Amino acid sequence: MAADGAGRHDGRPSWVDDELFPFQSHFVEVDGHTIHYIDEGSGPMLLMLHGNPTWSFVYRQVITQLRDSFRCVALDYPGFGLSTAATGYGFHPDEHARVVASFVERLDLRDVTVVMQDWGGPIGLSAALITPERYGSLVIGNTWAWPVNGDPHFEVFSRVMGGPLVRVLIRRFNFFVNSMLPAGHRRRTLPKAEMDHYRLPLATPARRNPTGVFPRDITGSREFLTDLERGVVSVLSDLPTLLVWADADVAFRMRELHRWQSIMRRQHTTVLPGAGHYLQSDAPTDFAQAIRDWWAQR
Repeated sequence: MAADGAGRHDGRPSWVDDELFPFQSHFVEVDGHTIHYIDEGSGPMLLMLHGNPTWSFVYRQVITQLRDSFRCVALDYPGFGLSTAATGYGFHPDEHARVVASFVERLDLRDVTVVMQDWGGPIGLSAALITPERYGSLVIGNTWAWPVNGDPHFEVFSRVMGGPLVRVLIRRFNFFVNSMLPAGHRRRTLPKAEMDHYRLPLATPARRNPTGVFPRDITGSREFLTDLERGVVSVLSDLPTLLVWADADVAFRMRELHRWQSIMRRQHTTVLPGAGHYLQSDAPTDFAQAIRDWWAQR
């Protein structure tokens, strides 16, 4: 079974609400993992990558608005959403990037526009550096791709949220979901039914462990992030890029947007006023429209 809970004929748990998540689920074996993904619509290829502690569910409203004009593929990393990880998997961003790269090759996706937010940024950009010939453009939401290098805004978050006390809270009380999802929405309040779709994939302490790895890796993956920054500048900075940015994010500030603007040579920026960290869920219509408008003007 792909995640905890009674299964159905389509392989996904019975708690998944077909009205909230009105897509066909697909499962594929990639590098020993069982990867859940959705593949909706036709047209230019959008590969949507989530952050922590979300899954492909976070893109559902964007997908319903774009699938008439784009092919929208969204996957869950091993240990997240409805995907399961092989034994011994560490849930670190470099590992997720290799899985995403293998997934893209397995489905033979080409001319990919990768849509990224939060940890989806380092993961997606790293995957693009593995097989750059498969990628044609980038949509970068609130994320980063460089070592934090002592910035207290990120260092303190990493040390506190990745520390032993919070790891206990994550395992026992699903703390990262219950604290970060509400804080990351500013335009709207997530109803219980939506919150449940983030809680239930992480219904056991073991399933919650991966959400505690990412905060530690903000500071713990300096080498990975240093190599990533170098690769982005040298290999990816000339790709057509949409920067779509929530200006009420508790995590990524306008200074991170300005850094992206200085790196990406062919960028267009759309700011979503008042939107929070999970901008694709907090402001899905504006997020989808930003992609439509940018694509039409490329």
